[in-house]
Amino acid sequence: MKPLPTTPELLKVARRVVWFKEPEEALADPVHFLAHVMTYGTVEDLKALRGVVDQDDFREALDHAPAGVFDARSWSYWNLKCGNAPMLPLPVRQGLLPVRPKP
Repeated sequence: MKPLPTTPELLKVARRVVWFKEPEEALADPVHFLAHVMTYGTVEDLKALRGVVDQDDFREALDHAPAGVFDARSWSYWNLKCGNAPMLPLPVRQGLLPVRPKP
C-alpha cells in the first residue's frame, strides 16, 4: 500500500482511532491505520480519507488485516462494500488459549 501523507486531517483521525500510538507512527503503517478507521472511524474520519485512499486500499487493508482489530459487524460491512464474495474469514490471533466457561 502506498504511504499516507501526514496531513493535519489524517493526524487528527490517527490520534482518535489509533489512540495507543503517536499519530505519525499510526500513519506509517497504512494497513493497520486503515483497519482501525474501518472499525472505529466515523463518517467524518472517512471524509478525511477521501482523495487519499481508494477502494483498492480498503481491499488491501482487508486482505492484510491485523488480527484482533475488526469486529464481526465492521468486517462484514467492509467485505460487502469491497465486493468480497464469498466473504473473507475474520482474522484471529494465533497461539491464544481458548477461554473456558466458568463452572
